[in-house]
Amino acid sequence: MTDQTPLDLDYVHSQFPGLRDDWVFFDNAGGSQTLRGAIERITEFLTHRNVQIGGSYAVSQAAAEGLAIGREAVRTLVNAERPEEIVFGASTTVLMQTLAWAMRSQLSPGDEIIVTMADHESNIGPWARLEEFGIVVKVWPLDRESWRLRLADLEPLMGPRTKLVCVTHVSNILGRVNPVAEIAAFVHAHGARICVDAVAYAPHRLIDVRAWDVDYYVFSLYKSYGPHVAVMYGKYDLLRELDGLYHYFYGREKVPGKLEPGNPNYELAYSAEGIADYLATLGARQGGTGDRRARIAAAYDAIAAHEDRLVARLLDWMNARNDVRVIGETTSSDGGRVPTVAFKFDGLDSGAVARAMDDYGIAIRFGDFHSRRLIEHLGEDGQNGAVRVSMVHYNTEAQVDRLTDALAGIVATAP
Repeated sequence: MTDQTPLDLDYVHSQFPGLRDDWVFFDNAGGSQTLRGAIERITEFLTHRNVQIGGSYAVSQAAAEGLAIGREAVRTLVNAERPEEIVFGASTTVLMQTLAWAMRSQLSPGDEIIVTMADHESNIGPWARLEEFGIVVKVWPLDRESWRLRLADLEPLMGPRTKLVCVTHVSNILGRVNPVAEIAAFVHAHGARICVDAVAYAPHRLIDVRAWDVDYYVFSLYKSYGPHVAVMYGKYDLLRELDGLYHYFYGREKVPGKLEPGNPNYELAYSAEGIADYLATLGARQGGTGDRRARIAAAYDAIAAHEDRLVARLLDWMNARNDVRVIGETTSSDGGRVPTVAFKFDGLDSGAVARAMDDYGIAIRFGDFHSRRLIEHLGEDGQNGAVRVSMVHYNTEAQVDRLTDALAGIVATAP
């Protein structure tokens, strides 16, 4: 699709029943609205398939089918090789903790794991806890001039005992898309593996775990138009190597079940089919053809073009003022920035700005967004941290204007 193809916003808005005229949701990085198709599948499962899988009777077989359909939907969304490479969990935080614990027996005292300063705590904390077992955790610094993670800064950290590099695909504060394919190739060339936190990327762009050759890739469906559940992709052979976290009789070969103790939430897993169906339908409406994956790609082409316009409009307004400071890059001309923008107004408490926005019916957030180490490293933890506006494709340019008008009014009347 081209930038000139307008996103079919009438169709988009019709598919999100939580969207209402009285509120503008600009806190999507905290959690997006849920698709009608996902909600319908949850209802359908609980009404017609709501039993435990593994039974011989028809309803249990239907429950197992629903779980398999959800797993296959995520496989298509991320372009995994097989559905067994998809692990469901309660959240990205839980899945990262699951991965760290399941990997522990592969690590010996003195082995090294590298995390980044730019990550959400979900992709730092679980690895830092392994220090009690003698694992050495190193930090890949953020280049303050470019606001980017540079391979030149990673290289001196890599050594013969480096086992894993953990990196964010997009910082939920900085908004810049990191080149995970390039990073993965670099990490693999040094004999290590890569784990990617994709929470802030997945709602905005097409995922292709095979093209990027990532080893583990984790994100939350509740920030990507589904209910409160998350998924982890892992290469099948690597998942087989992990320790099982379920009952002792769930052997090493039982992938992914050994990593889903208590079994996944069936109805929420099944709802992933609603996300894939929506994106494929949207892609077809944008002119996409071919199989389901190709139509999903067409949808993301249109979504990216629309979101580029949204973030450019907001950044242009901020760049025209002398009282607001963007945390991160102030332009989006190369299309490598998602519409998540953190900023501060000179002399104003970020919490006061966000709370004042409530009166305008616009939902935004302030603080550190669970990327506290980054906020503190940047020296932005004072005055209640940053204000963050996080947009997705159901937002509009008119809503951006409503936001900037409200911000201007709040700043003008601030004491």
